[in-house]
This record gives sequence, structure tokens and C-alpha cells, in this order.
Amino acid sequence: MEQERAYWLAWSQIPGIGPISLKKIYQHFGSLQEAWMAPAIAFAEIDGLGNKFSTAIQQGRTKFNPEELLEQHLEHNPQFWIPADTTYPRLLLEIPSPPPLLYYLGQVEPTENQGIKPLIGIVGTRNPTEYGKRWTTKITKALVQHGFGIVSGMAAGIDAIAHSSCLEANGRTIAVLGTGVDTVYPYSNRALYQQLQTQGLIISEYPAQTKPERNHFPARNRIIAGLCRAVLIMEAPKRSGALITARFANDFGRDVYVLPGSLDNIQSLGCLALLNSGAHVVLGIEDLLEMLGTMPCLDRMPPTPQPIPNLEPELECIYRLINQESIALDAIVEQTGKSTSEILVALSQLELMDLVYQLPGMRYQIKG
Repeated sequence: MEQERAYWLAWSQIPGIGPISLKKIYQHFGSLQEAWMAPAIAFAEIDGLGNKFSTAIQQGRTKFNPEELLEQHLEHNPQFWIPADTTYPRLLLEIPSPPPLLYYLGQVEPTENQGIKPLIGIVGTRNPTEYGKRWTTKITKALVQHGFGIVSGMAAGIDAIAHSSCLEANGRTIAVLGTGVDTVYPYSNRALYQQLQTQGLIISEYPAQTKPERNHFPARNRIIAGLCRAVLIMEAPKRSGALITARFANDFGRDVYVLPGSLDNIQSLGCLALLNSGAHVVLGIEDLLEMLGTMPCLDRMPPTPQPIPNLEPELECIYRLINQESIALDAIVEQTGKSTSEILVALSQLELMDLVYQLPGMRYQIKG
């Protein structure tokens, strides 16, 4: 596996090869080490990669020695996951653009990475009102008491309140940075950053010593959405990074929940727009917990595989996928090669047969 890590690192250095392309390459070859040795013409067979990519790959591979690159990289980046690792966060594998390298600092909780303990994203404006602050604190602490972990971006405002409230309630929280994991940004969060190292987890797709850059933060938001079963937008104006997180959550099949606010409050206008686009409204803590109620909590273990009932081949194929663990709709589509509409019809049949049920975030679980 150490060799494979060297090749994930090397591939990530080739200009023009981003997370989406790299996932396609990995799925095609089954190993990035094998892909590194493949002739350039072989990449033209991959959907979305044409001759232009083949030329970039051919030129890029001549510039790096993967083993030497890894040795140098580990001097400043001793801890990171690659998608080929069994410890890589499982929910991130479902998104189209999983980070090729995911650096981490702090305390790793395996049940979070395995998708057993559910994670909820809480994000919002850097300039919250007292109303936004109060409800972020109340909701965060209630979620922690019911076994949820909290994910946010360690920005000032709502993000920092969510992290701090989670830690105060002795919960688990993950901060996703737009810098290297060794960089505190904003600096006003330095005390929170220290707490996160000992009581939570800090992750980033950027290597050590990466300073804040404007384009890093929208990309960071896809990781927040990808890690979570659902995302809560507490307060957000019309132009807000939190709305980018909500869009990613929608794209990834995660549920989006919104704290309603007043038309007189500019910090709520983005939230109200999300409600107009189909997001769920939060009408109170009990209401939210009820909507999230089918999610597995702290002590939930992966399901014991159930005997395969006598099903038509198309339904049996889907049932077998769900029988291993809870799985997202887009993952079923990807693994079966069928259209989303075909899968939804099949899932409806399985639900009517009382064999499966739907979890928040368009995930499915077997009954029993």
C-alpha cells in the first residue's frame, strides 16, 4: 500500500489531473501504480479523458519519481489518507471528486471514517446575529447528545460556534480547512485549533504550509458536504460560502436543512432562497431530530448481512449491494451502471416489499 500512496501523490502533482479525472483513472485501472506504467493511448479509453489529457499525462509522468517524491513529502506530511486506504472516509468515496490525498491532524475516530457514526455539517455566515449564534449552539449540543458528530470549516462565526459548542458538549467535531492542517486560519481561532487537535480532528486536501487562498475555500466546502449525511445552514446572506456547501450537498444526495430567518435580516436571505429551492426548514430541535431520526447513532453497528430473498435478477443485484452496508443512491447508480430513474423504481419496489428503507441523504439500508 505504501507504493500505491507514492503513486497517488505523484499523480496529484500532474497539471490538469484533478480529483474527478484521478477517480476515473483509478476506477479504470484499479491501481494508480498500474496506471503510471500504462501507455498514454490507454487513457483515451476513459470517458472524459481525451488526447489532450493523454499528452499531459505522458509529459507529467516523466517529471516525477513516485518513491522519491513520497519520501520527501513525508518529511512535512506524515499523516494522510488516499482513496485506496481502508481508513479513507467512506462517504467521501461516493462523491465524484474525492481528495486524492487527505491530510489529517488530531484524533481519528474509525466509526466516523467507516460511516457508522453519522456526521452533520453545520455552516453559515462569519457575521451571525444573536439569533443565529443562539440556535447554532442549541442545535449543535442537541445533536451531540443524540450521537451525531459535527463537521464545519473552522471559519469565524457560525463555523467556530458549531465546533466550540460541540466540544463543550463533549462531542466529536471535524474541521475541514482551506489551508494546510498546520496553518491556523483565521488566527482568531487559534485556541479552537489547539482544542481540535486534542479533542477532535483537523483535515485538509492541501499539504503542510499551504497558506489561505481564495479558491481553496469553495473546494473545501465539497469535502464538508461529502463527509456528512446532512448539512445545516444556520444563517447565510445571498452570497455566502455556506450556499456553496448546500449546492454540493444537493449534488451529492445529502439532505439540506435551513434555519429560517427574517426578511429584514440580510444574513437570512440566502437561507430563505434555499427554502424556496426545496431545502428542509428547521422548526425546532425536536422537529429536526425527528427528521434525522433514522440515522444510525453512536452505538449502531454495521448491519448483519441478511439472507438473499427470492428476487428478480435486477432487484437481487441492488439488494446485494445494500445488504453489505448502508449505501447512497449515487453509489448504487455508479456500481450497477443503470440510470438513476431505473434504480429509483427498483428501490421503490424493494421498499414496498418491506426489504429496505431510506435514510436521510438518499442512503438505503436493509431491514432486519
